Amino acid sequence: MKYSVITFGCRVNQADSLAIEGELMARGATSTDPETADLLVVNTCSVTSTADQGARQTIRRIVRANPDVQVVVTGCYATRRPDEIRELPNVTHVVRNQDKDTLVADLLARDGRFVDGDGPCGATLAPGIAGRTAFTLRVQTGCDEHCSYCIIPKTRGSGRSRPLDDVVRHIERAVAAGYKEIAITGVHLGSYGRDLEHADRTTSAPRISVGGHSARTSLDVLVRVLAEWPDDVLFRISSLEPMDCTPAIVDLVAGSPRLAPHFHLPLQHGSNDVLRTMRRPYSASSYRQLIERIARLMPHASIGTDLIVGFPGESDAQFEMTRSLVSDLPLSHVHVFPYSDRPGTEASKLREKVDGVAIRKRGTTLREVGARLARDFRARQAGTVRRALTVDDGRSAVTDNYVKVTLPDQHARNEWTVVRL
Repeated sequence: MKYSVITFGCRVNQADSLAIEGELMARGATSTDPETADLLVVNTCSVTSTADQGARQTIRRIVRANPDVQVVVTGCYATRRPDEIRELPNVTHVVRNQDKDTLVADLLARDGRFVDGDGPCGATLAPGIAGRTAFTLRVQTGCDEHCSYCIIPKTRGSGRSRPLDDVVRHIERAVAAGYKEIAITGVHLGSYGRDLEHADRTTSAPRISVGGHSARTSLDVLVRVLAEWPDDVLFRISSLEPMDCTPAIVDLVAGSPRLAPHFHLPLQHGSNDVLRTMRRPYSASSYRQLIERIARLMPHASIGTDLIVGFPGESDAQFEMTRSLVSDLPLSHVHVFPYSDRPGTEASKLREKVDGVAIRKRGTTLREVGARLARDFRARQAGTVRRALTVDDGRSAVTDNYVKVTLPDQHARNEWTVVRL
């Protein structure tokens, strides 16, 4: 059987899709283009209405080109609006996020045409397959924060963590498969271990030993395990909420060659009043202090952020607070999102909507600021020497601090090299 997987959205979805592809290939399926596939798996996002629309358009376009393809849809949009998904052409199965980990096994149980053979579950794809050089590992899913604009807690459920020994086994398998870089991701990565800690308390489970110290499972503990990993592998920590990026984590990244000097810390807004309405549990000043501390310890670190423009009630003065704060920080990447209502969220019920023209203008302004910050970051790297992993066709590489460069000579893919920027 020939399959194709299309992924929308975040790194968590990318990790989930990688696991689905591993299951399919372990059972004898082969990867192909969507237009020639027998089975199409679409892993959807629903963070904005644009993401929903993109999934619908993609499915319709592929079915027009490949009218015999059977379509399985999973992810956040499929969880939030399953009836809408079922109305799309050729959709045979709609799989909630909660059932995504058993998607392939469930397909086999329902319809043997989907896969050939009965290979082992949980296969790890080798580097380069499906166009991936780094391995993305989901260690956590779900979120209990309930930001006022976000629908994800309703589509992903409450926070759930992989036990640490399971995470270690997945890393060992990825390293054995040949991966040299592993991205650690989660929906609310900073909450890693909190649900496990509760289980430990209620079951009297033993505490684990890390660095000679006994500790309950937490993100700090996980990052320490990564920092002390014996193999020559680079771990890249995915997006962290500012309040979860603890001094201990910053110190570990600063002190270990196993951890990439690369942070993604969503600010969302520079006004404390707007942050409170968003239900974001930190202040603009604490965010500034965090970024400045990282930059002081690691002047070479890449630091990205997310911003929302046009949140209900956002005034010109409040927008200016965001622009001013972001302009002053040593950021390397700025992702700007125009606010859009997500039905079912608290923010969607707020009345003071910002005019669409103003949202677009503010978004353009922040993107210009972000472009300048990116240029400044790259200029600061000029003349430095960094370790990098070759990607694509071997003529490009990505440094530990997340700068993609063109190489003067071709290398093998997935190879460590040293570059002068």
